[in-house]
Amino acid sequence: MPAETLASLLGWGRGRLIQARIETAQLDARLLLQHATDSDHATLIGRPDTVVADAAAARYRDMIMRRTRHEPVSRIIGRREFYGRDFALSPATLDPRPDTETLVAAALDALRQHPAPHILDLGTGTGAIAITLLAELPGARAMATDVSLEALETAAGNARKHCVVDRMEFVQSFWFDAVTGCFDLIISNPPYLSAGDIESLDPEVKDWDPRRALEGGPDGLDCYRAIAKGAPHHLLPAGLVVVEIGSGRGTQVAEIFAEYGFELGAAHRDLAGHVRCLVFRPRKNGGWKRP
Repeated sequence: MPAETLASLLGWGRGRLIQARIETAQLDARLLLQHATDSDHATLIGRPDTVVADAAAARYRDMIMRRTRHEPVSRIIGRREFYGRDFALSPATLDPRPDTETLVAAALDALRQHPAPHILDLGTGTGAIAITLLAELPGARAMATDVSLEALETAAGNARKHCVVDRMEFVQSFWFDAVTGCFDLIISNPPYLSAGDIESLDPEVKDWDPRRALEGGPDGLDCYRAIAKGAPHHLLPAGLVVVEIGSGRGTQVAEIFAEYGFELGAAHRDLAGHVRCLVFRPRKNGGWKRP
């Protein structure tokens, strides 16, 4: 049997993904080959006849077959780039996506003038949001919560990788149940889909992201109710709440927060032009609603 080369494997992988109707077949085949062979794009272009070791070729074939079953590339290689940094994934964590970078950018904009903000990240998952904020704001500290212990372990590993673990606290909690203290910023990308929404998702999301990181109750708004209800007990008077929202949910989420004494400070759009996150502050002319 002739030796496998980068070019021959890439052609085989691309062909299998095209047969499986993977829209990004060319890109995915290349990314998986780079990962399996520990090579880069320049090597694939400049040295396509490089012979690939049998073990690496076998790894690549396995990865391609996993991708034909619509397992996302990020799940196969075990990491996702977010805000220019790599984050490890686990089965218990949501795969952080570029839309959520809008949430981080909004928080950074709000905190730039704060010398040492204390941040609460609710439902941290991989820790991508809190870790990115700490990496961008050297004086910041954060408490990261999640109901999943496995997710917290993944987040702690990412925090160590990005050298911010000494400024983070990890707490297993269902929303505010185990949270103590008050914060300058409460931030969250909560589950915001209804059960019906989930069934209509692409298999790359529906079949691979943890359902509890996606589903937000019958109407997709339960998590916003929990955040708005608990935030008055844990937000400093000049603090802010920043949340990611689903498409077309801005008015509903704003109404929920208004019930608990918040006003909308800003709305930020993602690259597709959709309102992706909302910034809330305590209403100036009325106190918070204390449950």
